[in-house]
Amino acid sequence: MFILQGIMPLVWWSICALTIMLFILILLTISLFSRMKRFESSYVTLQTFMSGQQLDILFQEFINRVNEQGGKLDECDKRLTLVEQKMRVGVDRAELLRFRAFENIGGDLSFALALLNQEGNGVVLSSIYNREESRVYAKPINEASSTYPLTDEEIQVINRAMQGQKI
Repeated sequence: MFILQGIMPLVWWSICALTIMLFILILLTISLFSRMKRFESSYVTLQTFMSGQQLDILFQEFINRVNEQGGKLDECDKRLTLVEQKMRVGVDRAELLRFRAFENIGGDLSFALALLNQEGNGVVLSSIYNREESRVYAKPINEASSTYPLTDEEIQVINRAMQGQKI
């Protein structure tokens, strides 16, 4: 330290060191300022997005739209539930089977018609055709069976009507 004092007084060495530190601080400040400007331009670009609107306003609009769509979705879900309940009890399964009831009668003029809902409830209509007369029978169906005796054709038409996808 005394060697440096011989070249120049210690006060001058201190001033040189402070000058160098000040120069380094100025360079560091300029570097940080330029980085801050780049960050600010990126932030402005992000905020203004492509349409020129601010990003936080766009986000708020999208949040409002999502909330609105959620309400509409709940409303649609309620309506769909009601429609599904009506469809389950409404007749949506119909099947017709024509057959020949008697050997001496030409053509398949007799028939069995099943009109059922998805639970297998409904009615089966049967018509027996003869040359002298034609008779029509209706039997209630509950869960794909009846309290009345069913013919083979009626059982067949009920089974065919019950095939298919349920809601």
